[in-house]
Amino acid sequence: MKKSDLAVQYKHSGCNCAQAVIAAFAEDLGIDLETARALGAGFGAGMGTMGATCGALCGAQIVLGLHKKGQRVMGTARGLYSAFLDRCGATVCMDLKGVATGRVICSCDDCVANAAQILEEML
Repeated sequence: MKKSDLAVQYKHSGCNCAQAVIAAFAEDLGIDLETARALGAGFGAGMGTMGATCGALCGAQIVLGLHKKGQRVMGTARGLYSAFLDRCGATVCMDLKGVATGRVICSCDDCVANAAQILEEML
């Protein structure tokens, strides 16, 4: 199963967006689902307020850091951010959900799937 599909499945099973992305990569990272959920707990709904960075993007950055284990990640993290912005149209939860405009740019499912797919392509 593709990581993007698995991440969306986790999203529909009670995980927030960050947890869903991390959980999709948990086995590859050598962590259990409880740890994946703990790592992403505070990053759902734009870090709990919708006014900040999308949880799916935060989760993807967490996976990137865990995958690289101390290696330099800033360039790759920038690439991940840029790819997410290109695919989703924004990086802030409030903007993605159209809170001010009433127009959803990218659904939570699509943000989660895009973040996981970008990671799969990068790793």
